[in-house]
Amino acid sequence: MKRRGLLTLALATLSALAAGLLAGSGWVGPTVYAYPLVDIAVKVLLVAAVISAVYGGYGVVLSVLVHEPMSKRRRHKVRSVVQLVFIALGVVAVLGALTDQWVPALVSLGVAGFAITFALQQPLLSLFGWIYIMVKEPYQVGDRVAIEGQKGDIIDVDFLATTLWEVNGELVSTNQPSGRHITIPNSVVLSQPVTNFSRDEFPYVWNEISFQVAFETDLAFTQELLCEVAEEFLGAEMEANIERYQDLLEDTPVELEVAKHPSVNVKQQESWVELRLRYLTRPKQGQKVKNELYARCLDRLNDNPERVAFPVSRNR
Repeated sequence: MKRRGLLTLALATLSALAAGLLAGSGWVGPTVYAYPLVDIAVKVLLVAAVISAVYGGYGVVLSVLVHEPMSKRRRHKVRSVVQLVFIALGVVAVLGALTDQWVPALVSLGVAGFAITFALQQPLLSLFGWIYIMVKEPYQVGDRVAIEGQKGDIIDVDFLATTLWEVNGELVSTNQPSGRHITIPNSVVLSQPVTNFSRDEFPYVWNEISFQVAFETDLAFTQELLCEVAEEFLGAEMEANIERYQDLLEDTPVELEVAKHPSVNVKQQESWVELRLRYLTRPKQGQKVKNELYARCLDRLNDNPERVAFPVSRNR
């Protein structure tokens, strides 16, 4: 990117020199709609020089700011901000090159901006939404979110829209990608709630697996058995992450007791007892962990038929 930017800057320099030589040559030439052809050619060369300079400067600045150790999320954010800055500079510079007056160009840009505010309210709101996303970071590229009824992993945040790689949806279920892309205007974040499942500060969520057992079941034994299986599978990682969660809670006015180990909640149904095994996991690995944990728990429950009974209907 840096090499391409330097080459483009060299092209901008050549275009500016050519414009200067042509303007100072004294050649008038024919006219096109009452405009001297030489003036038109000079303007074209100047605009080409400006565009090349802006693009080249963008490439050089980006290559300096974006370096390899930087995370993908940070690189995307820096690239978006730098791109917006150079687009604004490019518009002003092109107007200045065409009019030869930089201050009037800025004034004209301001007047035009005021005029299009009423005609382009939604795009402008989306641009403000993008600024809000960049500053407050309700989500970033790579996060799994739910926005306005749509759930997915964010793959792009540009000036006007956020693109999600859909999870769940009409085609699949159980937190699996559907392969479809969903585009949501950035203005939504200014008026609708955003659910983020994987923020950098704590990219984990609590999940549950439900087991239905008969009333004859030894509930204390079964609860302990489920917790034991989950502890063997997730215990060490879960305890470390809960400590991280408690550290985050200390920076807030919220007082909350959080279990450091898997737990089981009991809910009575009409003809069975429902046991809900609660544990901590990464949202993007949620279904994989649930499948493995369910299989392990079911094997252990089936190994103890004298103390664990399932409903006669076999609804589990």
